[in-house]
Amino acid sequence: MSIDLVFSRPQTTLAVTRGAARLMIDLGYAPLLEVCLPNGRRADVMAIGRRGDIVICEVKSGIEDYRVDRKWGEYAPFCDAFFFAVAPEFPQEVLSDTPGLIVADGFGGAVVREAPVTPLAPARRKALTLAFARLGALRTLRDQPAG
Repeated sequence: MSIDLVFSRPQTTLAVTRGAARLMIDLGYAPLLEVCLPNGRRADVMAIGRRGDIVICEVKSGIEDYRVDRKWGEYAPFCDAFFFAVAPEFPQEVLSDTPGLIVADGFGGAVVREAPVTPLAPARRKALTLAFARLGALRTLRDQPAG
């Protein structure tokens, strides 16, 4: 007897997002989830490194998610490196080979393909870093019990 585990798209999205964020921590980054960018897009995972480098991971829950969503090119102006993050069963051959690639599940992830690095302009880096810090601080306060 075999048991096939089938996850719904929201479960897959949650697991891949969690795994990609855990990988970012393992790599020395501090991640935030669902970060609104100045162009109105929302980064699934945005992380800042010890030296101020910024990484964005766009989670793809399935092949249909990838095929209908072509906005991923609009993340590049707001990070030094951009990755797709997908579940282990995702058919990787359909993905563009330009971004980096992370394979992740609910427990962690691995970089399968490094992302090309395109350094941000200093003024944009400063603005993004300040916005990232403020968002993290405000989320921390939001999650504290009222006292």
